[in-house]
Amino acid sequence: MNRRVLVTGAYGFIGRHVAKCFSNYGYHVTGIGHGNWCGDEQEAYGVDRWCSDSVSFESLSTRLFGETFDVIVHCAGSGSVFFSMSHPHDDFVSSVSTTAATLEYARLHAPQAKFIYLSSAAVYGAVEALPISESEPLKPLSPYGVHKLLCEELCRSYSNNFNLTVTVVRLFSIYGDGLKKQLLWDACNKIVAGDYSFSGTGAEVRDWLHVTDVAELIVRLSNVSSDNFVFNGGAGVGVSVKDILVKLFQANTVQGEPYFSGLQRAGDPPGFQADTALALATGWTPKVNLEQGVRNYADWFKSVLAASHKG
Repeated sequence: MNRRVLVTGAYGFIGRHVAKCFSNYGYHVTGIGHGNWCGDEQEAYGVDRWCSDSVSFESLSTRLFGETFDVIVHCAGSGSVFFSMSHPHDDFVSSVSTTAATLEYARLHAPQAKFIYLSSAAVYGAVEALPISESEPLKPLSPYGVHKLLCEELCRSYSNNFNLTVTVVRLFSIYGDGLKKQLLWDACNKIVAGDYSFSGTGAEVRDWLHVTDVAELIVRLSNVSSDNFVFNGGAGVGVSVKDILVKLFQANTVQGEPYFSGLQRAGDPPGFQADTALALATGWTPKVNLEQGVRNYADWFKSVLAASHKG
């Protein structure tokens, strides 16, 4: 019998790639969250059973009654620092409440499952030196980061008090075809509009990891035993915002260069680069080259643009 995995938020950008990766390894995949699959999307992403519902203890207990899982990957939750600055309560509900509900479901109905929580590098806040190890003091700058940290503490509590097997993955800057938000999406739309201006200084450092490499890391962590509670999910390479935009401009054959306002956005730390030693020690390694990944993203965006013009 196939091993079984539950992916909350499986309709989302990261969630669907996590589902597909587990499916590729022969797992039966159950997903729950908001969204309605179009055409053959659900099958393409390997979701065997989909429950379109909010992630709450009631929905999990009712919709998944009688199911057993070997792994639970909690992908549902907020995904925007800047949304949390304007809607902190909504961000709390989306992140903390869904995590508490999923942990309680695991405690009562799937205590044998490996529980993997997708956190964020935002819990680190502004750090003095790069790269950032998992032992770095946690000083989040935004409600988003605070809420992710609260979720980590809930995970630790359920692990310590109820013997759940929990792993936390702190994701850095995740990108890939299909992501219709954040820097690359916004920049592609700006390029189309002939607007090459961006906020910040351009010197902000980020660690870019392709979403397929994220999914492979999560599958790997679901199958290894480790004394480590937290793993960084990054490529281990720091790239400035200006440099990645230059790569994107080149992929779009833009003659100009990006220029920056010099004003740092609230909640936006100046530098993120992961120390990936713990992740690499599991046998995982990122495979998607950043330059190729950016070119692929630019090509995907062009296909989306072409399809919208046909429509």
